[in-house]
Amino acid sequence: MIKFLDLQKVTAKYADEIHEAVNRVVDSGWYLQGKENEKFEADYSAYIGTKYTVGCANGLDALIWIFRAYVEMGVMKPGDEVIVPANTYIASILAISENGLIPVLVEPNIETYQIDDSKIEKAITERTKAILIVHLYGQCAYTDKIGELCKKYNLKLVEDNAQAHGCMFKGRKTGSLGDAAGHSFYPGKNLGAFGDAGAVTTNDEELAHIVRSIANYGSTRKYVFKYLGRNSRLDEIQAAILDVKLKHLDEDITIRKKNAKYYIDNITNPAIITPIVKDWDAHVFHIFTIRCKRRNELQNYLTEHNIQTIIHYPIPPHKQECYKELNTLSFPITEQIHNEELSIPMSPVMTEEELKTVVKTLNEFL
Repeated sequence: MIKFLDLQKVTAKYADEIHEAVNRVVDSGWYLQGKENEKFEADYSAYIGTKYTVGCANGLDALIWIFRAYVEMGVMKPGDEVIVPANTYIASILAISENGLIPVLVEPNIETYQIDDSKIEKAITERTKAILIVHLYGQCAYTDKIGELCKKYNLKLVEDNAQAHGCMFKGRKTGSLGDAAGHSFYPGKNLGAFGDAGAVTTNDEELAHIVRSIANYGSTRKYVFKYLGRNSRLDEIQAAILDVKLKHLDEDITIRKKNAKYYIDNITNPAIITPIVKDWDAHVFHIFTIRCKRRNELQNYLTEHNIQTIIHYPIPPHKQECYKELNTLSFPITEQIHNEELSIPMSPVMTEEELKTVVKTLNEFL
């Protein structure tokens, strides 16, 4: 069986360093809000290129706390609108709704799968306060035009960087391109923890302070609570593990890109559409997504040939039961992607033989 992602093999690459880091935390007797958090936050800020990193429990919380902080700062209020891609994982939209804000969905570009910057301006109203871009599948969603629109209409730019650690735009890392960014370190991510974990990056000192307070029960100092907060902290073991894996992230991304290029160069079946890559710095291939009009048939075929695949994502957010108010909306490009998308194995631990087998099997699909 060729696994979609072999986490055991990924962990084995750095097992000695990870065991050392975990043992160090266990032996320290300090398991929350300690030196491991401080070190990872400093190292991740240096890597991303922002002044502040605030660790939290997961990527969804990271996005929720960003918008909550803007509400606390008076920048936004319930009923304000946030533009977000229609083609995304539901967490991007949940973070908006959680704060009483209104998600305004915009179609993606069919070639990049990222929000179509030519369609954003038509969606801006007097209630629009931010654009949330999602670097979906590991590809940079930011464009100069999006930056210009934010300046023109005085909008905050928030990044969902859950899938794109290490991705670049003109020499800058995603997660440093906007006013704030949410990051997920779910185990399957390019930079993955051993459980749920997340972070906010920003250059805004006030926002960073509020996010840190909200994620710690709303506390500004011990037993003083300025905000109605939650418990959403990054624990010391996860911070230590992430700091180990951060040192190897660029190396892993290089391997992912090499594997992706092999796929793109060698998948020749006309029934299968592979990613269009114009800038290899702007994609880290968290997911290698293909499209096929006979997607379900193709997935079954690959399963029969012992190749694991995943659909990202079978039902678009606007068709989910939890968003009944959006169910009547039509986003044909998004719906096409969700009906045709299939993610094939991609990781920094795939062997050459596995890559060849996947390609051969795809090319033989009739």
